[in-house]
Amino acid sequence: MKSTEIEEQGQHTLSEIFSQPESWDTCLGKLATSAELRAAVRMAQSGQEWIFVGCGTSYYLALAAASTFNHLNLPARAVPASDLLMFADLTLHVGGHYLPVVISRSGRTSEAIRAAQMLEKRFHLRTIAITCADGQPLESSCSVTLKLLDADEQSTVMTRSFTSMLLALQYLAAAVSGNEAFASALSALPGQVNPLLKDMAEGLRRFANSRTFSDFVFLGQGPLFGIASECMLKVTESSCSYAQVFHSLEFRHGPKSITAPETLIAFLISETSYDAELELLEEIKALGATTLVIANRVDRRMRVASDFAVELGIQSPEYSRLAAFAIAGQLYGVYYGLKKGLNPDSPRNLTRVVEL
Repeated sequence: MKSTEIEEQGQHTLSEIFSQPESWDTCLGKLATSAELRAAVRMAQSGQEWIFVGCGTSYYLALAAASTFNHLNLPARAVPASDLLMFADLTLHVGGHYLPVVISRSGRTSEAIRAAQMLEKRFHLRTIAITCADGQPLESSCSVTLKLLDADEQSTVMTRSFTSMLLALQYLAAAVSGNEAFASALSALPGQVNPLLKDMAEGLRRFANSRTFSDFVFLGQGPLFGIASECMLKVTESSCSYAQVFHSLEFRHGPKSITAPETLIAFLISETSYDAELELLEEIKALGATTLVIANRVDRRMRVASDFAVELGIQSPEYSRLAAFAIAGQLYGVYYGLKKGLNPDSPRNLTRVVEL
């Protein structure tokens, strides 16, 4: 393989990762004044349960979005589109009052479209779609569509589309709940994250190149579980590596048996359960693991127990900075894929859209 080809691999994905603060700023600015956002807010009614539906990355996005809605006292759940299609009775109950949100970057994901059509036609529920494309089948299948056209990507894997749609859904939660302070915190995030990217990327590139691992584990608790799941998927997709995800403290209950120096265990540390997760980190490090930490603050104890630590230092509430945690996983996946001689822009066996 020519050296120029190696240098070009992953460049679309990397450029899209680095463009995220700009994408967030543009998308939130347009969303805030859009008729579609106002229409989505009008659909919300007291006593509803929000149902977030997606596949793959969009399902992990649904998990993160649902955590924010629940945090803002808007009852919510996340469900894979396939589960909704095949086991609808496990999600939708007689007498229930639901507002579904269907997520698809392309607007062409078959299971997402079928789920939207089933919800609208069979269950007579009005649905909200969120996508990064215009005029696609999902839009015509739903009652209201939030479109983030500036967040679309060339790459197969989702990076800025994931974080941009997450922020848009969080902004929707702020609008529905009337929480202006939370909306302001979301709008301030791009300016806080942009200065972090260069040093974060260089550190993760060096760390990825310095170690070889046989397995990867990502741990996250509460609002960070969906983000940890997405980081796991980015490493799987971008580097064709075997990775798993667990709720942080659940790792003690059996999975920690895989702990070894050749397994990288990545901790996404929350603020709410900081002390408990720090104790887990120290326990797993003592068992011989190689550890990667992503946290908003990294104290001395945490740094001692980490082989590499990413400290965000963002001055915003915990739930408003979820998107920032995803960036480290995105970057590490790309850099580890490049280390293996792969092209993260076009992962093996994957297509940009799953159409069945």
